[in-house]
Amino acid sequence: QVQLVESGGGLVQAGGSLRLSCAASGRTFSSYAMGWFRQAPGKEREFVAVITLSAGSTYYADSVKGRFTISRDNAKNTVYLQMNSLKPEDTAVYYCAARSRPFYTIVVVTTLYEYDYWGQGTQVTVSS
Repeated sequence: QVQLVESGGGLVQAGGSLRLSCAASGRTFSSYAMGWFRQAPGKEREFVAVITLSAGSTYYADSVKGRFTISRDNAKNTVYLQMNSLKPEDTAVYYCAARSRPFYTIVVVTTLYEYDYWGQGTQVTVSS
């Protein structure tokens, strides 16, 4: 089992920045990659970004490329999501997720049910 706890959410003005953290505990040695998803009210949960814990390879949703950066500190078992140039449409609950197996296709990378563990989420609100 892997436990994930998100933090760092809050209220920020459009154009501002925020950094989310995801702290992992438990059987963290079994995790291959960790990613971020988000869900706005009345909408489906969508993929945001992912990073492999060994090589640090990253992949981003088109909507956040150039604005968000995912990174990891393996010594602290923590993954971060640096969010810059925030827009009102970024408002959502942000969830951290972990996968224990390698990815074989991009479809797997972006599909929420292909992840094994989930955090409780942290609210991000961007005002205009």
